[in-house]
Amino acid sequence: MSDHSTLIDAVPTDLWIGGKQVPSSSGARFPVHNPATGAILTTVADATTADGATALDEAVAVQRSWAATAPRERAEILRRAWELVIARRDDFALAMTLEMGKPLAESHGEVAYGGEFLRWFAEEAVRINGRYTSSPTGSGRILVTKQPIGPTLAITPWNFPLAMGTRKIGPALAAGCTMIVKPAAETPLTMLLLGQVFADAGLPAGVLSILPTTSASALTGPLIDDSRLRKLTFTGSTGVGKILLSQCATRVLRSSMELGGNAPFVVFDDADIDAAVDGAMAAKMRNIGEACTAANRFHVDNAVRAEFTEKLTARMSALTIGPGDESGVQVGPLITAKQRASVDELVQDAVSKGAVITTGGAIAEGEGYFYPPTVLTNVPSDARILREEVFGPVAAITAFDGEDAGVAAANDTEFGLAAYVYTSNLDRALRVSEAVESGMVGVNRGVISDVAAPFGGIKESGIGREAGSEGIEEYLETKYIALP
Repeated sequence: MSDHSTLIDAVPTDLWIGGKQVPSSSGARFPVHNPATGAILTTVADATTADGATALDEAVAVQRSWAATAPRERAEILRRAWELVIARRDDFALAMTLEMGKPLAESHGEVAYGGEFLRWFAEEAVRINGRYTSSPTGSGRILVTKQPIGPTLAITPWNFPLAMGTRKIGPALAAGCTMIVKPAAETPLTMLLLGQVFADAGLPAGVLSILPTTSASALTGPLIDDSRLRKLTFTGSTGVGKILLSQCATRVLRSSMELGGNAPFVVFDDADIDAAVDGAMAAKMRNIGEACTAANRFHVDNAVRAEFTEKLTARMSALTIGPGDESGVQVGPLITAKQRASVDELVQDAVSKGAVITTGGAIAEGEGYFYPPTVLTNVPSDARILREEVFGPVAAITAFDGEDAGVAAANDTEFGLAAYVYTSNLDRALRVSEAVESGMVGVNRGVISDVAAPFGGIKESGIGREAGSEGIEEYLETKYIALP
C-alpha cells in the first residue's frame, strides 16, 4: 500500500483483546496526529479500567495452556509473525512515519530491527535450559528448571513504536507468558497493526492484548495491583519508572525497567576525527535524536575540539528537514509541540549561560513540530542540557584535557544507559570502557543496538536486560527441585 488513506483505513483502530478488535467499553476514542502537519490521521479506541480487567481475564484464562504449548510451536508462531512483518514492511514503515514522524528510510530500518526480535526469540524459545547435578555433600540431587513467570504487562514508548514492542513481546511469548501491551497514546497504530499480524500468524486468542489509552494510570494501576499479574516491563522516562516501581513494591511485582539516558560521547585526542563525526551523526541523529541511547553530551579533548566542532557543524547544517514521507528528507518532526518546546528550552538555557550556537537553535516556522539540527559549543557545566535528556536533534559540546578528565565527565550523571568512546588506542579503549559507568559502551561505533546483545542500563537508567540470550530470562522463574 502506498496511499496514506488506504493504509490508515486498513490498520486496526479498536482495542485488541481475545485475538480480535473490540471497541472500548466506554465507546470513547481519541485522535492520532501526524506530527509533520498536526493533522488527525484517525481515531482509536480509548481503553478503560474495565477493558484492562477483561484483557487480564483473557490472559489468565489461557496462561496455563500457552505455557504448556510446545516450545517449537511457540517458536513457529513467532517465526511466522516475523515473516508477516517483513512481508508488510511498507505498511509498518509508513504507519510509523505518519504517526511518529521519523523519515521513511529510518522507519524501514526499524521494521528490519524490530522484526528481528521476533525471529531471534523464535530461536531462543527452544533453548530454555535448566540443570541437573548431584549435591556436593552427596545427600541428594539438584534439579533446576525454568518456568514462564505468567501474565505480563508491557508499557511501551512512542519513539520506536514497533521495536520497543517486539523486544518485549518476543521473549515473553517465547518463554510461555501471556502479555498485555499498553502502547504510547501518540503512536498506537503500529502496535495495533502488529496485533493483526500475530492473529494472522496463528497466535491463540487471549495470549496478546493491545490497549491504547489516554488514561494510562487508570488502566495500568489496577492491573499492577491485581495479584494475577506477575510481571511489569516498562520502557520510558526515569520519572515514570520510579512511580511504577513504587506501585510494584506493594506486591513485590517482578519488574524490568529500561529508563532514561544521558549518553556521553567521548572523543580523545588520538581519535580519527572523521570517523568520530560519522559516529556522532549516527549516535545523535538516529530517530531525530529521540532515542534513549542518543548521544547527549559530547566531551571532546581540547586538542581536537575545534576540528570536531567544525566538521560536526557542517554535517548537521547540511541535513534536509521535512515530513518523513517525502523523498530525500533526513530529519522529520519531533513528536509533539510540547516536546519541541522542551528541546528549545534546553537550548536557550545553555545559550543564556554562555553556550555558542554554531548551527540551528531556533524553532522552525510553519506547520508541524520541526526543530533544526543544532550544535552548541562552549557549553557550561551548569547548563541543564548536560543534566537532562534532550530527546531531540541537539549536540552539546564541552571540552576536557586528558583521559581521566574525559572519564570523569562521562560519569558525571545519575544515568548509565549508553556511552560512546572514540580512540585509536586499544588499551585506552578497553581501559575507558571498563571505567565508564554505563550498561552499554560503543567503541568507535555510533550505533550499538543489536538483537543478539543485552540492552539495558545501570544507575537510574534501569533494571534488567532486553534482547540477547539474556532477554528471555526476564520472563522466566527459576525453580529448584530437591531430589533424593
